[in-house]
Amino acid sequence: MMKRLAMAAALTCCTAQAATNGPPAPAPFAAHYLAQWKSISVGVSDLSLTQGAGPGQFIYTWRISARGIFHLFYRHDVVQKSWLTVEGADVRPDTYEADDGSTRMHLAFDWRRGRVSGTVSGKPVDLDLKDGTQDIMSIQIQVMQDLREGRLPAKFWIIDKDQIKDFDYQLVGEARIHTALGELATMVVTSRRPGGDRVLTMWFAPSLGFVPVQAIRTRGGNTEFAMRIQRLSR
Repeated sequence: MMKRLAMAAALTCCTAQAATNGPPAPAPFAAHYLAQWKSISVGVSDLSLTQGAGPGQFIYTWRISARGIFHLFYRHDVVQKSWLTVEGADVRPDTYEADDGSTRMHLAFDWRRGRVSGTVSGKPVDLDLKDGTQDIMSIQIQVMQDLREGRLPAKFWIIDKDQIKDFDYQLVGEARIHTALGELATMVVTSRRPGGDRVLTMWFAPSLGFVPVQAIRTRGGNTEFAMRIQRLSR
C-alpha cells in the first residue's frame, strides 16, 4: 500500500510539474508558400523561425516577394520580423519591425514598465501594454503554443501600427487538406475583429509541429489573400 501511495504521489508531482512547465518550445523551421491575391498568383511567401541569442528566444520572419508582372508594381519585398521570448505556453514579443517599401515600423516592448514604444513611418508610438499583448507576427507562435497545450483563448490583444486592438479567435475544428507536402491533418483557427467581416483562417499541422500550412483571408465571404505551403525544412 505504501509503495502504491508513493508511486501515486510521484505521478501527481510529475503531472503538476509538466502542467507548470507547459508545452515544449517551438522548433525552428523555414517554410515556403505560394501567394495569391484574389485567386491570382502574385508571388511567394516565406516564414522562418530561428533561434535567438538566449534560451527561449526566437526570431520570426515573414517575407512576401512579388513575381512576374506584379514585380513591376511591387518591387520592394514586404518584410515583418518579431524578436520574441517563449516561456512554456506564453509568448512575449520583445521587438517588432516591418517594412513594405512605403511604411516602416519599429516597436520595442518594455514589459517591466508595461509600455510599447517606437515609430510608424516616423511618427512616435507610446502605448500602455495590455496583459498578453502580441504583435502581428508573435501571435502566430502564441497560437501554435496554445494548440500544443490543447487550448485557445477566445480573445487576443494585438498591436496594429499605432493601436492595440482586440481580436476574436476560434478553433473551428479539424480538417484533412491536400498540400504540396501530401495530405495533412490540420487544426483550423479563425480570427477577426469583433463584428468585422474580414476573417483570417489558418490551418496548423500537428504532425509538423503546428507549422501553418495554409492561410486564407476573406472579406465579406470573398477571398482576398491566400498562402499555401510548398516546402518545409528544419
